[in-house]
Amino acid sequence: MGMDLSSFEAVPFVNRRARLSQALGAKPALVAAGLPLPRNYLANTYSYRAGSHFLYLFGLPLRGAFGFFDGQTWHVFAPNPDPASALWHGPEPTLQELSAALLCPVHALEDLETEVANRGAMTLPSSDARTCLNQSKLLGRALQTGEIAPHDHPLADAMVSLRLFHDAAALAEMRVAVEATTAAHLAGMQATRPGLKESHVRAAMEAQIIARNMTTAYGSIVTVHGEVLHNELHGGDIGINDLLLADVGAESPGGFASDVTRTWPAQGTYSSTQAEVYEVVLKTQKDVIAAVKPGARYRDLHMLALTRMGQGLIDLGILRGGVDELVEAGAVSLFFPHGTGHLLGLDVHDMEDLGDRAGYAPGRQRTKNFKLRTLRLDRDLLPRMAVTIEPGFYQVPAILQHPEMGQDPKLHSLVDWAVLERFSDVRGIRIEDDVFVTEEGHEVLTAAIPKERADVQATMHA
Repeated sequence: MGMDLSSFEAVPFVNRRARLSQALGAKPALVAAGLPLPRNYLANTYSYRAGSHFLYLFGLPLRGAFGFFDGQTWHVFAPNPDPASALWHGPEPTLQELSAALLCPVHALEDLETEVANRGAMTLPSSDARTCLNQSKLLGRALQTGEIAPHDHPLADAMVSLRLFHDAAALAEMRVAVEATTAAHLAGMQATRPGLKESHVRAAMEAQIIARNMTTAYGSIVTVHGEVLHNELHGGDIGINDLLLADVGAESPGGFASDVTRTWPAQGTYSSTQAEVYEVVLKTQKDVIAAVKPGARYRDLHMLALTRMGQGLIDLGILRGGVDELVEAGAVSLFFPHGTGHLLGLDVHDMEDLGDRAGYAPGRQRTKNFKLRTLRLDRDLLPRMAVTIEPGFYQVPAILQHPEMGQDPKLHSLVDWAVLERFSDVRGIRIEDDVFVTEEGHEVLTAAIPKERADVQATMHA
């Protein structure tokens, strides 16, 4: 069937457009919904997902549409329904029906060129090349996906200022995504058995999401090779002594993401060495979550994670020396090489299409320092922001065996390699939750997903 408008609630989107209008003043702006991407030939496309900036303002996945602010009023320019497509996809709403649903004027797409030519506009380049080329043609200037031109900075900054803070409608969408994600992780824990394929567990997890008429917010990571941080291969066998790392999150019907990682033992019980490292990661994560509150600087949370992780690895005998020295030297980052988390919202790494403009506050920028260069977020947290907290421990051969990292003489001397060998059954452990900043402190949106060792094991044996 075509698009169903019967349950669509326009008011939150009207309010968002009004706030953006106020931030833009009288400057025209163009926001693209984007086009479906073909898998191989043009008619065989991936499932369509509208651009996040367009979804934030209008809420409907209108293929090929544009939102246009003329300096006073928001308009939508959309393709007229194709009667022939009804045979394949069901009837589509008319432009008049879309206008009534969106509570804003909706015009034929072919009329957009004249409107833009008369006024010009700021824009944000689409992530699909065809739409980006259309934007370039409309605006008479070259645009490149992933780059924000100085002309468009006011629009990018205004969008960041709005999307950083989640309104009630956005938070409700995130809770819907979390409910599905919770069901997925419980199902994954209960489906895991030695001898199965990773794909079996992935299927059990994604089935819970699909059954709720949702999709995943990103490619699921379900792997016994947790040291491969974004491993999207699922064909491996689950061995009896393996840990399974599952980084799986649902996307709500309105496009909002959940992002959760848990790591559990294939046989249902952590080995003694797995348990020791797991407790270090868990304590690190819980300590960092406890520090989430208004005014906390996310960079400081990352440094806290490095310190807690470092102390834990000292206590296990893997690292030797003082914790401050180990953090500063980058020794902790040999085993915890990524940032502690990121913004969360309509994108799983929210607004990363705008580069570090979203993740880094004005005046702050990414450093080349090994322990900080992968940090995606350096802002002071404020109420209604949502972030992930996801420390991890990994034995990555490409890092530990690298001549300028693990094999650098200074760093090499800070690791007790004989002790590390005892933990050979721990390839990777990550524990990740979605955290919403409140006026008083924080709320862990994903708290219902087990992460205490005893709770994980009880779930697996249920």
